[in-house]
Order: sequence, then C-alpha cells, then structure tokens
Amino acid sequence: MKSRTSYSFLFSALLLVSFSGNAFDRITGKHFASRSEVIAQNGMAATSQPLATQVALDVLKAGGNAIDAAIAANAMLGLVEPTGCGIGGDLYAIVWDAKSKKLHGLNASGRSPQSLQMSHFEALGLAKIPSFGPLPVSVPGAVDGWYQLHDKFGSMPMAELLSPAIQYARNGFPVSELIAHYFALNEARIGHYPGFKETFYVNGGVPKKGDIFTNPALAATYEKIATGGRDAFYKGDIALIIAAYMKEQGGFLQYEDLASHTSDWVEPLSASYRGYDVWELPPNGQGIAALQILNVMELFDVEEMGFGSSDYVHAFVEAKKLAFEDRARFYSDMDFNKQPIDMLISKEYAQTRRQLIDMNKAAKRYDAGPYEGDTIYLTTADSEGNMVSLIQSNYRGMGSGMTPTGLGFVLQNRGELFALQEDHFNAYAPGKRPFHTIIPAFVTRNGKPWISFGVMGGGAQPQMHAQVIMNLIDFGMNLQEAGDAPRILHSGSSQPTGEMMIDGGYVSLENGFSAQTRRELLGKGHSLREVSGWFGGYQAIMRDPKTGVYYGASESRKDGQAAGY
Repeated sequence: MKSRTSYSFLFSALLLVSFSGNAFDRITGKHFASRSEVIAQNGMAATSQPLATQVALDVLKAGGNAIDAAIAANAMLGLVEPTGCGIGGDLYAIVWDAKSKKLHGLNASGRSPQSLQMSHFEALGLAKIPSFGPLPVSVPGAVDGWYQLHDKFGSMPMAELLSPAIQYARNGFPVSELIAHYFALNEARIGHYPGFKETFYVNGGVPKKGDIFTNPALAATYEKIATGGRDAFYKGDIALIIAAYMKEQGGFLQYEDLASHTSDWVEPLSASYRGYDVWELPPNGQGIAALQILNVMELFDVEEMGFGSSDYVHAFVEAKKLAFEDRARFYSDMDFNKQPIDMLISKEYAQTRRQLIDMNKAAKRYDAGPYEGDTIYLTTADSEGNMVSLIQSNYRGMGSGMTPTGLGFVLQNRGELFALQEDHFNAYAPGKRPFHTIIPAFVTRNGKPWISFGVMGGGAQPQMHAQVIMNLIDFGMNLQEAGDAPRILHSGSSQPTGEMMIDGGYVSLENGFSAQTRRELLGKGHSLREVSGWFGGYQAIMRDPKTGVYYGASESRKDGQAAGY
C-alpha cells in the first residue's frame, strides 16, 4: 500500500507537468535554458569539446594568457573534433588586448593554388567547384595563424601549448557523442580517399561514442611544429608530404603555395546596435552580413514585437535576405576587388534597404544594393582582461577528403566557395582567397570589452550572430539563454558561388516557436521546412565591466563546455 507521502509526491509531480509542460524544467531563467551560466573571476574558456576546455583552463592556471589558452584549445580540438576543424583548415580571430585596450583582427585564411587556372574548370565542363577531392583544396592557414597570434600576444612556449594535444593524441581519448555522429557522416562522404582509413579508423571503422581514439600521426606532426615553428609546416617535411600527396591525387596545391603563405592582421569592423558596438572581420569572410542584418533590425521595435512572434521572425528573415544579396554579390578577397564595405554597413544604407520590406508579405527575391566602381568556435579570457574570439574550420566537416600520408589531418575544401563566373567578385583566380563562412564576433560598450562569442555553422553564422545580439539586448536574456533560445534559419538566398534566389527560399524554426507563429508566417507567404542540426553551435564569454567577473556559456546543441576558475 502506497503511503500518503508517495501519493502527495505523485500529485505534485503531475501538477508540475500540467503547469510547466516538462517535469524537468529549470526553476530559474527562461524555460528553454539548458543550464546556468558559468561564473568565475580569474579565467574562462568555452569550446565545443570538454577536453579542449580543460586544456585551455590548465594553460590559464599555469600562468598562460587567453591567447596561449586559445592556441592550446584549438590544437586539442584538431585532435578531439576533427569533424569540424584541424590544421588542414583556416583560422580567424578577434583579440581584445588588455594592454593596448583595443581589438585586433587576424585573417589566417589560405589562397588558391597558383598553378590552377579557371580554364581547367572550363575544360572539365564544371559550373561549380566540387565539394570533395583535390580541386577545392586551398592553402591551410591555421598553423600560421597560431604563430601570428603567439608572436604578437603569446606568453608561454609553443611547445608547452601543443604538449597536451600531443599527449592525448598518443595516449588516446574517448570520443564524445555528437562528434561520433559526424565521424559517421564524414566517412560516407570522404572515407574512400587514400589516407583517411589509416588515420581515423578504430577497429575497422570510424570511432563510435566512447571508443578510445589515438592519432599518433597527428602527434608527430604537432611535435614537428612545436620544435620547428611555422616553417616546419609551410617549408619543411610537412609541406613536401602535402605537395607529393596532392600531386598523386591529381591536385594542384604545390610546395611553393605553402612556402609563400602569409596571414594578415586586419582592422575589425563595427556597427552600433542600441548603444552596443558589434565587431566582425572584413571580407573574405561573411561577418559584416551580421552587421547589415542588425542595422536593419534596429529600425524595428524588436522588443515590442516579442520573441517568437511572427512579426519578429518575418522582419528578421527579410533583413537576412537583403544582407545575403549583398553577401552574394560583393563579399570576396579584398586584394582582388574594391568593395563598398563602408556603404554596406552604414545606417543610411540600412534605411534604404528597410524600405524594401513589406511586413505583410515575404519577398521572393531582392536585388543587391546599387554600387559603382562544420567548424569549431572557441573563446578564452584571462585574469588580465585579455579575451580571444577564435574560429577555425576545414569546411564541410572534415574537409576535402585529401588526407596526406602520415600527417594525421585532412586538407580543407574552402575552394568550393569560389564562383566560376568570370565577372563575379568572388570568381576563381590563382592565389586568391575564397569567400569564407567562418566568422568570430566581439561586442564592446563604451570602448570596453563585453562579449566574445561565435556561432559555428556555415551560412547560419551571421543569422545566429544577429539573433544572439537581439536575444541579449532586446529580449533581456542572459548569456546562456541567448544561445539556448530557439533559433530562426533562412535558407535559399543567393550565394557567392553564383546561385540566385528567385523563390524566397525557406524558413526553418527550432522547437519552441508556436503553431500560431508558423501559421502566420505561412500567411505572409513564407515556405517552412523542418531541418535538424543546421542551427549552429554557440560559445561565449561575457565580462562584467564593473567587477571584471567572467560569465561563460556553451552550446547545448554541441558536446561543449564552458568552465572557469
């Protein structure tokens, strides 16, 4: 016979389900929050894999600064999350330097092979550069990016920063759930290329959740980089192995392309949003699309619209469509084109673009403005006030499938993002940087650092950057809630590779948007489509300007962790 206490507990639980809709809802914060923010005084790290976060914290506790911690975490992620990043890919970073009290931007993306001409694609009859194989491979810039960051801001020897990843690569680590899932997806796409199985297989297949994975080849590569510096990668044995492998596969990336590679320090660009300055890097990335979206959204009373309303979703989607038309036409390597950047991120331009939005009807297409003339994100912060916003990727998960013999990593396929139209700003050319999707972000207020954040995920990134900012500023969410909140994704816009939107694309909404909102969006002419796993991955650190205390947040859609001390 059940006790009265048991019945009372059961009745209370049923009431909780009845009123909350979920017996496991948190008792504080927004109903969609997955966890509390992490709060710490001395340092903070947020990455998409817990072991990488712990490595970053260990570096901070050993006396390293935020830049040291970011490099160590990125090296670790290249091992534990090769499904999203690695030294075969590129890197971008925004650094808040506490000494100079200013932001510094780094573009460490690579260029196309000098020996590959547009005529080769024409001879093959290609209208688009393939996603996989040797043709989309460009110079990997990540290692040079590490050394650029280290030379300018680092405090610990590079050998110490790479040591944790080297030890884990030799001794092994258990693969986490989402990364195991993406291993299986990547195997289906690129597992047949030479070198992939030898590098990534465990017991006859890619690792499953909980399998212990080792990568001794990557450990040896990291050791060469640690002792020989960036030249060991771009001018030494590693470069020779990459060049020989690419020649065997019918590719065009050569030793000379690697040996001549350079990164660029660039000035971050900003637009104000209701008193906050949001910072992105200039093209060849897509960061300023987030600024363009926010400039248009600032002209709406977003707070009054309310989070999740059809008016809010509609206005956001139309603002995104407008920004992405400019993205498709203009964003490219700035060494090859004079781009109207100042115009695109101006408030005056936003005013003219806002007038094109009909609040009762979804547009099937927009024109670009008039003019003449799978990824990882991490962020770190230290006791001195330095903060790093860093993003690094191979593109399309593990990249091109080109896995150079015995090096432990896959080369990126960023070259896929060139257009093959001769008159396009982003047209393929030798020695040119392709359009890039990966973008770090930063927010300051009154000239002081506030938030370092990013949201990985291809074309979703500027959309999610803008949504995070509005969640924080318009809707009053905390740092974790701003990432956990249900997201809006518009797909089908015109692309920098030449595709044009003529049907308005389609809108995907995560769970949490009401049936009424969905019906009203259909009434405005939007096409709705359910998708899974396309909504990005968020990491963020916020600094309290009064106390210096750090708040950390990590994406509930990934395997990651925010931690501090």
